[in-house]
Amino acid sequence: MGEIIRGKPVADKITQELIEEVDRLNSKGVYPKLSIVRVGARPDDLAYEKGAVSRCKKIGIEPEVIELPLDISQEDFIKKLRSLNEDSKVNGILIFRPLPQHLDEEVIKYEIAHEKDIDCLSPINQGKLYEGDTSGFPPCTPTAVMEMLKFYDVELKGKDATIIGSSNVVGKPNALMLLNERATITICHSRTKDTAKLGSQADILVVAVGKANLVKENFVKEGAVVIDVGINLLDGNLCGDVDFEGVKDKAGMITPVPGGVGSVTTSILAKHVIKACKLQNNLYDIL
Repeated sequence: MGEIIRGKPVADKITQELIEEVDRLNSKGVYPKLSIVRVGARPDDLAYEKGAVSRCKKIGIEPEVIELPLDISQEDFIKKLRSLNEDSKVNGILIFRPLPQHLDEEVIKYEIAHEKDIDCLSPINQGKLYEGDTSGFPPCTPTAVMEMLKFYDVELKGKDATIIGSSNVVGKPNALMLLNERATITICHSRTKDTAKLGSQADILVVAVGKANLVKENFVKEGAVVIDVGINLLDGNLCGDVDFEGVKDKAGMITPVPGGVGSVTTSILAKHVIKACKLQNNLYDIL
């Protein structure tokens, strides 16, 4: 059986560091705040929201959840977003994606204030990620993947890494991050001819498609590191995109769902809120 690499030790380490940072901010009269914008009540959004709110409270960040109706107009959505941009008490804004089809993300991404955009929706932060500009905010989930690989001493340089899923939220940015660590990257998407074959050749396999138990044993190379980013609700239970029971004996390392990347993602989210707070208060070089 492969080693089950859990997110909790990684999250706990980051959380403790952030608690100390918040204490220092509070001593200067600065109190970080996160606004979570959710349209409707998708189960995966609610699961992530619960973890994010809990993590923020533990660290000392004030979480605010703004639940908007599923049929909200784009005009009203943008109006609400602009009010958060202008609210000096709000340091970070997280918009749950994907948005309903009638809300045009290609328009909305230009509306969010890039200095509060803690999960890389704004093209400005996307550009900073591409350029390697650390003043921006890369997406939280792929950053969490990288934190886990680093924490568990997974060698990346020269390794073959396959990413199943090509979204702007996880797949593409994760590919760029792994490339920056000198891994050789393959990205699989809905038109890929033989995803299982490409997956089975990878030393590191990252799966982020949102399809429960999609990845079976034949997708996985013997001894590979398998990172499951998926969060799905199946028969009332949370599960990932990887068939954990079918893959765990073949993988060298594997993340569980729940208990894997998700718990680290909320810690990265909190880390970005604090970074934004420090930048907005001209404290980044002081604390």
